[in-house]
Amino acid sequence: MSPPERRDFIYRHLHEHRTVSISELVELLNVSHMTVRRDIRILEDEGKVISITGGVQLNDALRQELPWSEKALINHRNKRALGKYAASLVKDGQVVYLDAGTTTFEIAQVLAERFNLTIVTNDFSITHYLMNKPQLNLFHTGGQVDKRNYSCVGNTAAMVLRTLNVDIAFISTSSWDLEHGISTPHEEKVFVKQMLLEIARRKILISDSSKYGKYGMFRVCPLSDLNDIVCDGQLPMSEQKQLRETGLKLHIVDV
Repeated sequence: MSPPERRDFIYRHLHEHRTVSISELVELLNVSHMTVRRDIRILEDEGKVISITGGVQLNDALRQELPWSEKALINHRNKRALGKYAASLVKDGQVVYLDAGTTTFEIAQVLAERFNLTIVTNDFSITHYLMNKPQLNLFHTGGQVDKRNYSCVGNTAAMVLRTLNVDIAFISTSSWDLEHGISTPHEEKVFVKQMLLEIARRKILISDSSKYGKYGMFRVCPLSDLNDIVCDGQLPMSEQKQLRETGLKLHIVDV
């Protein structure tokens, strides 16, 4: 494994486990302690991780998202359960927006077997998956292409959404919490997500718990702008309590 591949592995592993010991990384990567420490130092210089005694943890200030292909491998069991539950919230005849993401892709796989639905998305993977489902109406936003995430972002995509009335929007994110709301390290994503808040009758954040407590540079909205949050049961009970106290409808999915 090359040095860039090792650092990619460490960063991806931290997205799933948040904190990991140097000894564990030495065993997983089959390299020396010195090599792991050198990789961690480079990741730390890039602002992606923070060194702690005997290990390393993900930096809560998210600088960069993983590409779609790598995110799809993380917490897949949780995402599949969240997607199945989220799809159950959709009623026949609705116009449904699926935001770009690997969890919303799981929703798409369930909705693919439904009838009498219109799906709107900015995600190329979702579009490709649903392309051969003739019983569904399908719209893609177009716009600036985000090659890492197989999606369209920016003002052009947002302007297409402005022309639509959406019944239920499933909004994805790489980072969220009570203090920072929904945020992202990429400015171009803000336009699309904020437009959804304007046009959708029901706005649902769907995210696995590993993304809670992180924040990106660009703020999308406070959590109070949402109607629902769908998350897994690994979200700490103290956070669940605080979220419910805000008046949000919190759906905790057992995995």
